[in-house]
Amino acid sequence: MFYFSPKLGIDLGTANTLVFVPNKGVVLNEPSVVALTKDGNTVLAVGLEAKVMIGRTPDNIIAYRPMKDGVIADYRVTEVMLRYYIGKALGKWNIFRPEVMISVPAGVTSTERRAVVEAALKAGAKNAYVVKEPILAAIGAGIPIHEPYGHMIVDIGGGTTDVAVISLGGIVFSTSVKCAGTKIDRAIVDYVKRTFNLAIGDKTAEEVKIKIGSALPLEEALTCSVKGRDLISGLPRSTDIGTNEIVKALENELREIVGAVKTVLHETPPELASDIIDRGIIMTGGSSLLRNLPELIYRRTGVKAHRADDALYCVAKGTGVALNHLDVYKKSILSKRGS
Repeated sequence: MFYFSPKLGIDLGTANTLVFVPNKGVVLNEPSVVALTKDGNTVLAVGLEAKVMIGRTPDNIIAYRPMKDGVIADYRVTEVMLRYYIGKALGKWNIFRPEVMISVPAGVTSTERRAVVEAALKAGAKNAYVVKEPILAAIGAGIPIHEPYGHMIVDIGGGTTDVAVISLGGIVFSTSVKCAGTKIDRAIVDYVKRTFNLAIGDKTAEEVKIKIGSALPLEEALTCSVKGRDLISGLPRSTDIGTNEIVKALENELREIVGAVKTVLHETPPELASDIIDRGIIMTGGSSLLRNLPELIYRRTGVKAHRADDALYCVAKGTGVALNHLDVYKKSILSKRGS
């Protein structure tokens, strides 16, 4: 008997999870956070509701991220989170189990890959496919990946930066570094602590990064006020911080990301390297939105870099396209499981 199986594409990220439904687009974009009771037995909130609780919970509640560096750190909680997102995306009247495609970092191991597939199946998927993020990011950015030309993708998310050269529908060479949005936020927290003796939370650091952050110094620096706890007096205090101080704070993290780009360029075959010079480097992912990051990569590598349209949604859009054309992309799909 034939019955309709809905399709869902999931960009399962360290910071945020996006769900894409073919013909509808991105229907859900929520933080990858789950709030649990201390004993871990009761889930109190998932997504946006849980993120609000980070750093504000009483002793008996933990708000925490089950994904670390782009892979599953806590299997059971990830399953709960996936079940919630699948249910929310499909609506409560849906009776069919969906086919699900999930993104994984380029450097994923077979064990980590299996964990993602198992979690999706236990969360209610009929079939689960996993595809490496750079491939999905390239598809979502509208790059014709099946052509015999080299395309370079730099996907900077929350937990990992994936750099890959793609040609003929597959990854020729790639590397993955555990340095991305979350680590950039931590660098801002550490800098404010060192320089101003002020303790701030990750959420505040993320807001500062979005408001005034930049990869290169600005002639007309932006400033914003940062509120936190004074480390000497222990009392609440606020201070002003400028863009060029943030540039200083992010030096090491950005050096690591540029290093990953250089590593891949060094390993790229000459024919593909000439394609990349012609076409430039395509940047995707939420953290690629940091001001002047493409310009920094151009200055350090000599290769033009530009952000894809809708950089934040490229991986999610890629899952939708790949789901609609499974036969075309079967070479890129790593594993499939299901009933």
